Order: sequence, then C-alpha cells, then structure tokens
Amino acid sequence: MIPYILTEQSLTVVIEGKAHTMNNNHPAWEQAKQALSDEDWGRLESQFDVESAVQDYLDEDAEIEVKDGAVFYKNEAVHNQVVDRILDFMRQNLPYQPLVKFLGKLMDNPSRRAVEELYTFLEHKSMPLTPEGNFLAYKGVNHDFTDNYSRSFDNSVGQTLEMRRNGVCDNADVGCSSGFHAGSYDYAKSYASGGGNLMVVEIDPSDVVSVPRDCDCQKLRTSKYKVVAHYETIDSPPLEHDLYDSGYESDYDDEDYRDEDNESWFAGYQQAQKDMKKHLNN
Repeated sequence: MIPYILTEQSLTVVIEGKAHTMNNNHPAWEQAKQALSDEDWGRLESQFDVESAVQDYLDEDAEIEVKDGAVFYKNEAVHNQVVDRILDFMRQNLPYQPLVKFLGKLMDNPSRRAVEELYTFLEHKSMPLTPEGNFLAYKGVNHDFTDNYSRSFDNSVGQTLEMRRNGVCDNADVGCSSGFHAGSYDYAKSYASGGGNLMVVEIDPSDVVSVPRDCDCQKLRTSKYKVVAHYETIDSPPLEHDLYDSGYESDYDDEDYRDEDNESWFAGYQQAQKDMKKHLNN
C-alpha cells in the first residue's frame, strides 16, 4: 500500500517518495482510481502523465501512438481533433474501439483531401460512429425510395449502393456534381419533402470522396453507402393517427435515432396541419 488521499475533486499519491496529484477533470481520472483499487502502482503512476495514460488506454491497438500531443496511426500524424476525442472518451470511461476502427478506415482513404474534409464534416455535425468504425448520415429520397436525381437507385432498407470512385466529384468547391450524396438531418430532410422518405445510411470513412463547402458543410459525396434504416416519411399522416405508427425499419437493435429538435419539428408540423384543416372547414 502507498500513501494516498482520494476526494471527489482530486487524487494525490506518493510513489517512491514522489507525490503525484490529479484533478477529477484529468482524462485518466477513472483509470487512475481503478489502478488504485487494483493496487497496480506502476500503472497508477503512468496515469498522471496524459500521453502515457492515453497510450495505456490504447495499448490493445499497436498501430496507434500518442506523441507530443498528437495521435499517430502507422507512424503517420493524424488530425489533432482525434486527441480531443480520445481524451473525452477517457474522461467518460467510454469504449474507444469504434474510434480506433474509424481512424483506421479513415487512414485507408486514398485521398488526403477527403480525409481532412471528412473531419470537418463530422466535427461540424457530430455524426455518430458505429461499432465497426463507420458513421451514420441521412439521405432524402422519393416516395418510392428512388434517388431524387436519376430515380434509378433503390434506397430501400438493406440496399448497398456503389459507383466507381473516380466517377465521384472530388472538388469541394463544386456544390452539385456527380456522386452519392448524404448529410445532416436538416440537409437531407429538404430532399425528402412532399411525401418523400428520410433514410439513415452507413458510410465507411474510406469511401468518402469530398465534402462540398456549400450548404454550410452539411453534406458529403461518397462512392458507396448502405441504407440501414427508414427514419421517417416527410408527409403528414392522417391527423387522427400517431406520427410514429407507420413503423420504423432498422438493421440496428437501437432504433432511437430521434432527438428533441426533431420532436419539436414534428410538433410544429402537426399544429400547422391542424390549423390549416380548421381554416378550410371555416
């Protein structure tokens, strides 16, 4: 046993005559407490140094290193925002495997520009990662689940759509151009209006080609994606029915993709329909 004092705000230990202190906002706070409980003094001491703590957190993946405040994948420096994500995962004691898998797939993307642009998109819109290291986005399609442009691609749940990568526009300065498009909820919803459908799609980071700068960086172009869920139909159902009674198809066990902003939108939509019906009856 070593000398230590643990409070809700800080931990101080003395190892081999040297005192170490960390506050509860330290990224390795949870890991340090666990090492203290396990009486693993060597690991406990390493938790006080951020870089050592992060490396210990990732020790199951030999291809990731943390040096000089940066993350390296296969000896190649990666965007520093990854460091913040890793530290945030550590603070919340969350599993890091999806982030590591995402990073590996991202670094397999042959386009440096696409890698940099995708970070902008994901950070800007906080798109969620899947356990496999892919990410989820939205796509607006027609009432029959075909795409808006050619009306030839089937976007039903379970379909995987793919085209030649070099057939996708890689110029971020060009807004509307060739390639499969997906994006944020607000962006995709506008393409599903008038009875269309809003789909959830899963995209491998290595398949992303560009993130156009128009539309406030809310969309991307990719050469491949899989349709994993039918989020909603952008059309008002009969007023006496619940908006969610139509059923929600998904390839995932967790079907709760809705959030408070979307609930507010639906509430306003319903009220507008009621007001319109009342006006017509008068």
